[in-house]
Amino acid sequence: MKKTSKKSVQNYENNEIIKQEINLQFHWYLASFFVIFFGSLIIPAIILMVYVMLFYLPSFLETKSFILLFTQLKPFLASLFMPLIIILCYLIHIFIVGLITRWFWRITERKSPSKTGIIPRNIPSKTLNYYHIRSFMIKYPKNAVIRGPFPWLINFLYNFVGTNKIGKGTTIEEQFGADKFVDIGKNSYIGVNSGFSSHAVEGIFGNIAYAKIKLGDNVTTAALNCLAPGVEINDNSSLFPLAGATKYSTLKGDNYYYGVPLRKIFKKKVSHYAGITEEQLNEADSLFNKSSAKEENKQGE
Repeated sequence: MKKTSKKSVQNYENNEIIKQEINLQFHWYLASFFVIFFGSLIIPAIILMVYVMLFYLPSFLETKSFILLFTQLKPFLASLFMPLIIILCYLIHIFIVGLITRWFWRITERKSPSKTGIIPRNIPSKTLNYYHIRSFMIKYPKNAVIRGPFPWLINFLYNFVGTNKIGKGTTIEEQFGADKFVDIGKNSYIGVNSGFSSHAVEGIFGNIAYAKIKLGDNVTTAALNCLAPGVEINDNSSLFPLAGATKYSTLKGDNYYYGVPLRKIFKKKVSHYAGITEEQLNEADSLFNKSSAKEENKQGE
């Protein structure tokens, strides 16, 4: 066995760990938020105020007789169109939020493109700075949509801004994380409170593992599923609740998965878990195969 010299041990002990403070960049965070938030309100506010001042106020609010509100056409139309104008202003607001965020996002991607790798946090770098800016910048647009009256617009927001790639027919429920560097195929379902994290901080102020999460077509995740950076799930996969995948895991697909780390679940386990017989499970599989075959035939025609 080779002995380590005292000199090498001494050199090793004298090596200093480089520690530097993280560049918080509060000015960029505040600037991006105020531009996105207030910039997206200008046009909707003008439309709403014009409608209120020129039509709603004189036609409805200034009507002196209560009976006239229901007997004349103008007050009726003013009250009827008010909710529609509010919805229109909200949709315009969301579109402008996406438009401004997309503009900022593309600037940051040109300066420092998103890519798979390890981002050190004890060394100042352009990659680290733009990673934090993008992480902060997408938070308001995501919450403005997912907590609004039309949460299904989150697919449009992700695709339009360019943070994620979401396939046609995919449904995304309210979730934490999953706002950047995620690729989901067609006709997939992302369950409530699923956490897809394309980044993982390795310890307190440790390095950042950053890698794209990829889901294929017809992938179903149940509630409270967690996926770490670099996870790939192929087509026709289903995840049971509370299941999670560790970093850089790859699932072949065409099966059910459970547990942490994710692993295949066989038919007997599925029937016991769901409280159904194996015959019912086989019947469900045959119905799914028939519906998939019909869809393929329609696309072929």
